[in-house]
Amino acid sequence: MYKVFVNDVPIILSTNKNIGEKYSSFPIKEVNLIEIIEKINSGELIFVNLYHNKEEKLVKHLLKKLPVVTAAGGMVFNDNREILFIYRNKRWDLPKGKIEKDECLEETAKREVMEETGVKDLEIMRFIGKTYHIFKRRDKYKLKVTHWYEMHSSYTGLLIPELGEGIKKVKWKNFEKIQKALTKSYANIKLLFPQEYLTTNPKDRVA
Repeated sequence: MYKVFVNDVPIILSTNKNIGEKYSSFPIKEVNLIEIIEKINSGELIFVNLYHNKEEKLVKHLLKKLPVVTAAGGMVFNDNREILFIYRNKRWDLPKGKIEKDECLEETAKREVMEETGVKDLEIMRFIGKTYHIFKRRDKYKLKVTHWYEMHSSYTGLLIPELGEGIKKVKWKNFEKIQKALTKSYANIKLLFPQEYLTTNPKDRVA
């Protein structure tokens, strides 16, 4: 199963035609995705399931529906296990950006983190996953596919928000502050975090 976000409303991509009574289901191969997006934006549709019986076909058909923007970004930890956040458009987010010509995804992720936050000496630890969201630019809908990497940096210098990209703040956040930030973040960003970040401090859980 995959989730593709229109604003914070998820379109579910699944191998099941019926995933619940409240969901409107459409075959992903034939569906008019623009029409679905417009209905979501108008509030006419909230629960949408696009299905295909073969899981490997779900994303394949999705990528044919809209122009694709490929991006990469990072969930950056420091030596204190704090995570690096940016604040833009009144939401807390993770640094990311579009891939440039002749870059690999890992290079894009590191470059965008450095440009948007000023953090240096980044080391990629692992690939986390992809997120999908649909946005409108110049009256055309596009699909952004962002590749996310867990990173580490021992950088303790000045954090520099990239003002030209609308970034107002850059902050290292501990567990408690992350929980608060995620209440003012995006649904696709929340998908990247383990469940305990969305509930309670793991230190407080009974072993």
